[in-house]
Amino acid sequence: MRLPMMIVALCVISACAPPAQVSKNRPPVEVGVGFGAPGALRLAAAPVAGGSLVRDFMDLTFAMESGRGLEVFSRFEGPVTVAMAGDVPASAPRDLGVLIGRLQTEAGIDIRQASGAATITVEFATRAELRRLAPTAACFVVPNVGSLADYRRKRGQDVVDWALVTRRERAAIFIPSDTSPQEIRDCLHEELAQALGPLNDLYRLADSVFNDDNFHSVLTGFDMEILRLTYSPALSSGMSRDEVAARLGAGPGARAGNPVDWTRAIETSLGRNGSVAARRAAAEQALDIALASGWRDSRLGFSYFAVGRLMAGSNPTRALEAFDRAGAVYAGLPGGDLHLAHIDMQMAAMALAGGLAEEAVRLTDRAIPVVERHQNAALQATLLLIKAEALEALGNPGAAAALRMDSAGPARYGFGPDKVVQARMRDIAAVADRADNG
Repeated sequence: MRLPMMIVALCVISACAPPAQVSKNRPPVEVGVGFGAPGALRLAAAPVAGGSLVRDFMDLTFAMESGRGLEVFSRFEGPVTVAMAGDVPASAPRDLGVLIGRLQTEAGIDIRQASGAATITVEFATRAELRRLAPTAACFVVPNVGSLADYRRKRGQDVVDWALVTRRERAAIFIPSDTSPQEIRDCLHEELAQALGPLNDLYRLADSVFNDDNFHSVLTGFDMEILRLTYSPALSSGMSRDEVAARLGAGPGARAGNPVDWTRAIETSLGRNGSVAARRAAAEQALDIALASGWRDSRLGFSYFAVGRLMAGSNPTRALEAFDRAGAVYAGLPGGDLHLAHIDMQMAAMALAGGLAEEAVRLTDRAIPVVERHQNAALQATLLLIKAEALEALGNPGAAAALRMDSAGPARYGFGPDKVVQARMRDIAAVADRADNG
């Protein structure tokens, strides 16, 4: 394999909140594409021991993303209604309807769509407008408000502090209207789940949207089990951690969230700020912490993944080893097939740029069925376009053209405007051109 050229390809592909808020962060640049597609989706819940599910529920429920502890359990008591407001994108009503249907059937929540005043309002505004309130968030949810104007009036007050909520009465979700249909759907899934249930994210959870690694972008079967537990008749708003633990048959236990040092290192490595050298060092630090801690879960896999993405340009041998080890970790985790598909996409791009078109076809063929099952539109489109370029290189332009046509629907849903889709196509074509130019 011509590793230097494959590493260039990898780089080309990858290029392409206040306390009141619980937000979905914008995916770090290096995580690549982790988007979905329209339509219904039901992913089977991963087999999980009752004690493990309760432990995860407790850690998700009694802390926030910031690490701030929550003293009491809170949820909505009684039926929940959801209404949309603002400049509602064309794709949003259908995607919200599919999501609410899943929440009803899979999580057993008494929830329905409504018009006008509602328990939960989903308001759409421009990205620029929302960034003035939450610069790093793709979207966010706030308690005890019914609109963006209402939030502006109450911002900074105790009434919109999630940590002070003992019973959920009302909430508002804010989503950019001028973004791709996929990002809108992703925001609907994560923010509605957090409006209803846990306010925390845990990197150790591989098969969940309650994880800031951004691999899963729609609610999984595991997430539905967490939400079903949230609305168990054995629980009620205002309970303490120990009271909830007793009702669920768990000991009080120690609070176990995301280790601060590891989280800081991983966020630095995959963030948008800092020098490349500093980010590489942070990735290696995260991996050292994961190994020293003896982790065998998603945190170890993600640490290896971060190292692979950042070492690609300077140390290809290290990068390839890291991807291989990340794959070995994810292969043993529930929901890890989607993570493996991301790794296959990176390796397929490297193979394409290295002149190994048959290997690129093999890797994309392995990943595409997984991506279709998870309905990740942007990742699906990227894989189809890589395969098309590989088929072109193998002397089959007809099949390549057909694949490019097949990629159009997922690409528009995942990436948005045609100009963004065309830019992605040019990026992938440039990867193949590098191989041709040797």
